[in-house]
Amino acid sequence: MSSERVTIELADNGVAQVRLNRPDKMNALDPAMFEAIIAAGEELRTMKGLRAVVLAGEGRSFCAGLDVSSFTAAPDGERKPLTERTHGNANTFQEVAMTWRKCPVPVIAAVHGVCFGGGMQIASGADIRVVHPASRMAIMEMKWGLVPDMGGYHLWRGLVRDDVLRELVYTNREFTGEEAQGYGLATFVSEDPLGKANDIANEIANRNPEAIRGAKRLSEAMLEKPGDDILMEESVEQAAIMRKPNQVEAVMAGMQKRPAKFTDV
Repeated sequence: MSSERVTIELADNGVAQVRLNRPDKMNALDPAMFEAIIAAGEELRTMKGLRAVVLAGEGRSFCAGLDVSSFTAAPDGERKPLTERTHGNANTFQEVAMTWRKCPVPVIAAVHGVCFGGGMQIASGADIRVVHPASRMAIMEMKWGLVPDMGGYHLWRGLVRDDVLRELVYTNREFTGEEAQGYGLATFVSEDPLGKANDIANEIANRNPEAIRGAKRLSEAMLEKPGDDILMEESVEQAAIMRKPNQVEAVMAGMQKRPAKFTDV
């Protein structure tokens, strides 16, 4: 699938390359970009043979955040209330970040150049973030007299220490990709973030796809549910996988020291 603003290419091994595609504006988020990102996320949820996603930006940056000019020009009467849940548990602005958590397979974000405001939230929606050490990053909303509201507070739980997050939000201070790793906002720092992200995605693509999807569901439950519920969900997920053909194939491939041949889900 390709659109003007977001492109998707699915490789034979099940790794989808997703690109934010507004390079002349550093992939800034205007209404068309919001629509395209949400549409891409919805397509990925039902894509056959999908095993991992690599999310990156075309051009010289990942995402410069909200294209403020495109929203200030819109009449107030055309805007839906932010409290209206247009996409399950989220409004449209939140869904561009939350859609990556709703994706059934791991999403690896490769971040380079500028990653400001809404770009930070989109990257935070990924399971794993690989960031160039010189990337320019910021939780930018306070600059415009706003609070972060594109799913950030939900997504930053478990990533960023509370006092560090407060300082980054209150000051909208810019920081580097190298600093982001220390803060918990980057998983890896790499001079070649796209190459590293693809290495991780290709490794994931060689694992039992049913177990990978179950592990992602458990990772989300771990952040949201009480301990007793998590224990039960572990058991439910494991029971659904054990002794099934893909799980048996994982064992046999390991014992025989050969690449596994899994049935896609």
